[in-house]
Amino acid sequence: MSIDHTSLWNTCRNIIRDNISTQQYTAWFSNIESVGFANGELRLHVPSSFFVEQLEERYLDLLSKAIYKVYGEGVALYYCYDAVNGQSDSTVQVRTSDQSPEIMRNVHVAPANPFINEQPRDFDSQLNPKYNFANYCFGQSNQVARTIAESIANDPSNKTFNPLFVSGPCGVGKTHLIQAIGIRIKERNPRARVLYVTARLFQSQYTAANHKGQINNFFHFYQSIDTLIIDDVQDLAGKPETQNTFFHIFNQLHQNNRQIILSSDCPPSEMDGFEERLLSRFKWGAAVALDKPDTELRRHVLRRKAQQDGLDIAPEIIDYVAENVTDSIRELEGVVVSLVAHATVLNCDITLDLARRVVANAIKIRRRQVNFEMVTQAVCSYFKIEVDTLFTKSRKREISDARQMVMYLAKKFVGLSLKNIGTKLGRTHATVIYACRNIEERLPIERELRQSVDAISQLIANN
Repeated sequence: MSIDHTSLWNTCRNIIRDNISTQQYTAWFSNIESVGFANGELRLHVPSSFFVEQLEERYLDLLSKAIYKVYGEGVALYYCYDAVNGQSDSTVQVRTSDQSPEIMRNVHVAPANPFINEQPRDFDSQLNPKYNFANYCFGQSNQVARTIAESIANDPSNKTFNPLFVSGPCGVGKTHLIQAIGIRIKERNPRARVLYVTARLFQSQYTAANHKGQINNFFHFYQSIDTLIIDDVQDLAGKPETQNTFFHIFNQLHQNNRQIILSSDCPPSEMDGFEERLLSRFKWGAAVALDKPDTELRRHVLRRKAQQDGLDIAPEIIDYVAENVTDSIRELEGVVVSLVAHATVLNCDITLDLARRVVANAIKIRRRQVNFEMVTQAVCSYFKIEVDTLFTKSRKREISDARQMVMYLAKKFVGLSLKNIGTKLGRTHATVIYACRNIEERLPIERELRQSVDAISQLIANN
């Protein structure tokens, strides 16, 4: 019996439509069609290579989950587009990024343990080639971090900065910088065993290895790495068994003069939920912070992004966006993508008026001081409960949900440590970690939860 791939894709699109705004859906998914689905391979026709890049960077997680729900496990995704617009004989076909060769990789279960006794000489370093030094914009706010990063990349044998611990808020370029080190090391020595993993993937691999009785293989593999790069190491908080394993891997690598590079959303001195002996090792080498981008760096990022996308954006538009979008590089790049989407959908030029509308939509929370009391008041107002009930031991669903929301938003807007948030609510930091992760993992696929977060965020902004 033949498979109606068109109906399957329409079902998939309906799931996607329910989880993003109408504007986003119209811009990025309404004109994507299924070319075919057979032998576990799904082919989608997209308008251009630009769409491929944006789908991979912005929507791959949602797309992966929707495809798994409709098509099942282990589907390989291919994008097809016309290299010359309108000429079907110029069609190009590319598989989804090397970072995720199977569309359901690590989406719904912990991955199978990848470690075996005999490792091939060459293996996937998990580095994104786009994250190189040539594409890294630098300015006063990241000058020290970049200088040290290049020093490590240019001379891996010099272990003055070992480990390198890079900290900073979300979206300031930590992932780009630490991967750039690995890419340059590989460029100069292709046989170097460089590995980039997120802390969550490390945790998943450890759990799978432990379950299958392959811990020794896990140790042997990680101890064979020349340069180990672990992103978002704060996600190991409250995971004592994984921390203990990483502690021993860290010691072995360091003793054998292997380079270790870590990133986190805060410096070691502010990290909760970690064993002291591990935190002390984080401080052995160099700890550098990436600050929010300064104005000139923001202009540089916008010009670079526009150039990469083949856009001609007027200087006054660059200046306006740079002066009004101040928190992160990721936010700046998102504004450029939104400008392109709006101009494409509306079939208009990128003007200063369009930039004002896009920036107004992008910056929902005005940049001002938000305190813990403002968050609790907004959450309780939204859930229609008394503020005092948050501090009781009540386990009622509506109170528990509100308490988790307070923990998540206090971390997001107030900048309190997990320990301080827990202390204010009479809970442990482990409880706060669980609450924040629970909401973060549900947000991409639960539209109602996102609406609640947006509504409460607006209450906080208007308070």
